[in-house]
Amino acid sequence: MNSRSDAPETDVPARASPLPVNALFARAAAHASRYLDGIGERPVPAAASGSELRALLGGGLPDHGAEPHEVIDLLAEAGRVGTVATQGPRYFGFVVGGSLPAATAADWLVSAWDQNAGLFVLSPVTSVVEDVVAQWIRDLIGLGPEWSAGFVTGGQMANFTCLAAARHHVLHAAGWNVERDGLFGAPPIDVIVSSESHYTISTSLRLLGFGAGRLRRVDTDAQGRMRADGLQAALDGSRGPCIICAQAGNVNTGAFDPLRETARMARARGAWLHVDGAFGLWAAASPSLRDLVDGIALADSIATDAHKWLNVPYDCGIALTAHAEAHRRALTLPAHYIQATDAERDPHEFTPEESRRARAVPAYAALRVLGRAGLRDLVERCCALARRIAASLEEQPQLRVLNEVVLNQVLVRCVAAEGDDAAADALTQRVISVVQHEGTCWLGGTTWQGRRAIRLSVSNWSTTEEDADRSVSAIIRALVAAQ
Repeated sequence: MNSRSDAPETDVPARASPLPVNALFARAAAHASRYLDGIGERPVPAAASGSELRALLGGGLPDHGAEPHEVIDLLAEAGRVGTVATQGPRYFGFVVGGSLPAATAADWLVSAWDQNAGLFVLSPVTSVVEDVVAQWIRDLIGLGPEWSAGFVTGGQMANFTCLAAARHHVLHAAGWNVERDGLFGAPPIDVIVSSESHYTISTSLRLLGFGAGRLRRVDTDAQGRMRADGLQAALDGSRGPCIICAQAGNVNTGAFDPLRETARMARARGAWLHVDGAFGLWAAASPSLRDLVDGIALADSIATDAHKWLNVPYDCGIALTAHAEAHRRALTLPAHYIQATDAERDPHEFTPEESRRARAVPAYAALRVLGRAGLRDLVERCCALARRIAASLEEQPQLRVLNEVVLNQVLVRCVAAEGDDAAADALTQRVISVVQHEGTCWLGGTTWQGRRAIRLSVSNWSTTEEDADRSVSAIIRALVAAQ
């Protein structure tokens, strides 16, 4: 046997000295801390354009790699000028909650662990964390232990997952195996949705082969709530397998469909009731708001989005169903090389993904840090701030609040002379543009019942009354400047 000095030479390069991992992580943490320390006072929009960011980050892939600390520094600089301050307290453009510090820190651990959260044998800790978080959420909402949970990327995939389970369930009841035989020749499914359903419902149904153009749409009232009489009429004309999609929290007004009455109709018809509770589900955490979700435990499935009001990092949607076996069968195809662990749940059986991030860990951190009282306070404070903003804006003669502020959404429109809708649309859009460019806060534009409107969503744990008042002042200055 050759000694080390007698070993033949090869073309394999010598092993590089170990990277200074601790120093690299400390550098990244320092950049992250500086970013978050300044998030409350920086302008909310990004400071750099797309072309400027491409010039900073782009170019051809180099032949030789850069030093790790140089890459981290480069990304930190790009993030400093190229991010929108959605983590900050005055971002109201979409229902986007800033990540709680504990949830952000937990997400760093997730990256360091680098676990595939699909199987218990691949990562026992992440599998158990999912079970714990699912139990806590069931307790908060008032769901029974039979409810299954799948942790997915966001509200879109949560809706998709729930509706996949619904498709399996209603077709199985009709004697059809959709996973084996597909939809060709299957009994037609009546899918009934609100005219105000979020577009992710239509996208999910389209991906599942239903066809968005075949949906039955039920009219809504002035606040965007599905009309019970319209739903009953749609059910009266329906035959065979049926899925109903209701909404807990309209993305414009915050309004809730009449869930208990909808559930009663669904039970009488033998239909599957799915509820899109992307952000509105968390009203269940507040005794003063819980009536809004009255009846939700009678649903067959619920979709929610933890990176909205639970304030965890992207990405973390949650699909909940009252039919665990339908949930599992809709998504699982056994593989010969995967050996199930009888005593433990394999998370991949309840999501469309196999390899995936341990996204329940930041949700665990958020819930554990907040507790019931903290979550209640987070939800109630955001709703109180929304009402504060609405009341201040309503004092302005040229602004009109269009919605009943029942949750965290505020919908506002400018008023033009002599009720000129076209002029009001144009003025509203100018105010949106001025506010977005000025940078004190960021709010979104929407079209509500055919009219242009300003939408504010208050969802961030760090938003204060001062932030609300500063944002109101910015809107009023924009209104003056836009005229």
